[in-house]
Amino acid sequence: MSERTSHRRRGWPQRLWRNIHLWLGIGLFVLLVPIALSGAILVYHDDIDEMMRTPREASVPQGPVDLPLAIANAKQAAGDKFQPTVVRFPESPRAPMTISLRGQAPKGQRPPFLTAYVDRNDSRVLNLVDFRASFFGFMHVFHENLTIPFYYGRDIVGWVGVAMLVLSLTGLYLWWPRHNQWARAFAWRRSPATSSNLHYLAGFWVCAPLAFLSLTGIYLAWPQQGRSVLSTVAPITEQQRGGGGPQAIANPQRSPAEIYTVAAARPNAAVAAIFFPSPQTGAWRVQLREAGKSEPTTILINDRSGAVSTVEPLAGDRIAFWIRWLHEGSHAGAIWRLIVFVTGLMPAVLGVTGILVWLRQRRQRALMKSGNHGQLASANAPSGAISNTTPAE
Repeated sequence: MSERTSHRRRGWPQRLWRNIHLWLGIGLFVLLVPIALSGAILVYHDDIDEMMRTPREASVPQGPVDLPLAIANAKQAAGDKFQPTVVRFPESPRAPMTISLRGQAPKGQRPPFLTAYVDRNDSRVLNLVDFRASFFGFMHVFHENLTIPFYYGRDIVGWVGVAMLVLSLTGLYLWWPRHNQWARAFAWRRSPATSSNLHYLAGFWVCAPLAFLSLTGIYLAWPQQGRSVLSTVAPITEQQRGGGGPQAIANPQRSPAEIYTVAAARPNAAVAAIFFPSPQTGAWRVQLREAGKSEPTTILINDRSGAVSTVEPLAGDRIAFWIRWLHEGSHAGAIWRLIVFVTGLMPAVLGVTGILVWLRQRRQRALMKSGNHGQLASANAPSGAISNTTPAE
């Protein structure tokens, strides 16, 4: 066996994974980049929305919010066919509270939802928006299902997540230095071209978070299958289906103001959201921000008896919560949030630089076949370092 044949046999795994890495990246570029960029935009959605919706002259309320008046104003602005389902209180006291309202669903269609932004000082409605028709609403729908109806869009996003995971792992394999040349692996001048150096180093540093976000994205794209797999390792609450979104009892016995008073009396806690009682549970669900806790605390208040109970999520539920929170960059601090944002931007950088690397290698291969070694040498002139990669086949 010749030395050249032996070398080719030893190098076939790298050529295989390089081709998989290349054609996945190029073939799905038009899907990978928009999905990743929309996810990066959504990382700071709440902050941007709060900044845009908070009036410049807004001040911290001096007393408790007039919740009955705020809800009445929201219902009046939305119309008689809409009923409140959720009241949310942003962490910033200057930011307006939001009241989500659910409308009657036309036959065979999803029910309409509106969001009222209400000033905390005088309970007036500042704005009434259809979230689905807003920019961020479109970004959410696009990131989740590419605006394709039924389950087809989610399936496409799920398979794109699988491709992103494969790209991350194959990229790490291709980056791995030969003969343990670690100093060269982390050096900027690994290749004569800037695009190649940027692709190598940026790809390495973003590899781990990109693989993690791809894996969690796969779970979120197929939640039923994901929860089924998760239930094999940890107990998890069975997911309720149907309903077309949150639905509330039309005439609950207790008022939202009473529920707020009961929940706000909890020590070292602030009310984050109040969910109106649903026909299935008959209980108000309240989310609290407690001091020293990164995740919210949920309590239930029975609409008839007023009994209060704390929801203790099962181990699988807590894992499922954290999968979503880590994927969207929430509840884990500003540093992780920034990492998620930057990771969402990097597929565009890696995609463009990867295509440039591929085009350059094709050109070099053509020059090698034509025997134009002088022009090939001039193409590698900017640096003495030569990439250890070969053109994909």
